[in-house]
Amino acid sequence: MTHAPNPLPPAPLDDWLARVTLTGRHLTLVPLGEEHAPDLHAGADANTVAFLARGMAELPDVAGWADHIRSLNALPHRANWAVLVGGRAVGRISYSEVKAADRWAEIGTMLLPAAQGTATNPEAKLLLMTRAFEVLGANRIHFKVDARNARSLRAVEKLGAVREGTLRQFQVRPDGYARDSVMFSVLSAEWPGVKAGLRARLEALTDAAR
Repeated sequence: MTHAPNPLPPAPLDDWLARVTLTGRHLTLVPLGEEHAPDLHAGADANTVAFLARGMAELPDVAGWADHIRSLNALPHRANWAVLVGGRAVGRISYSEVKAADRWAEIGTMLLPAAQGTATNPEAKLLLMTRAFEVLGANRIHFKVDARNARSLRAVEKLGAVREGTLRQFQVRPDGYARDSVMFSVLSAEWPGVKAGLRARLEALTDAAR
């Protein structure tokens, strides 16, 4: 099977890693910084960090969240944003791995409990995927989900991504657990349909919140 590449020219790595501010209807994505640590600390619970590939062995204090943010921002081929709703950080989202030469990136998301099940997840994904496919010329965006994380598996399936398989014992978490990672992807040719689905979900969630 052959796949038509994205007709846009490929963007260089520096463009992928540029942490531009992205604004949606319900939220804003801004560069993730240590100033967001207090909000993350105040809103997190044990489940917030339980399944993160680059998570923490236990729920951190404010200083621990600041250390975590510094460690994420030090990683190469990665761009991190804070998800702001009403001016407060309710999570983070990243191009967590970028391969500009092959025109793909992985998106990773962590949302606080109060933001889960709201318009936050679909709109944050919509903003980063629109930038990837329509600005940066991506051929592919993928997501890796801990096989134990039923909520996140449902969320990515609802997104419309294709489930490709399971990478067994693919990542070792800070607590020593060798997690199985389930791989999902969206290709550029599939993006228009996925985008339409995300927009429809946002409209439904917005109407339900009124």
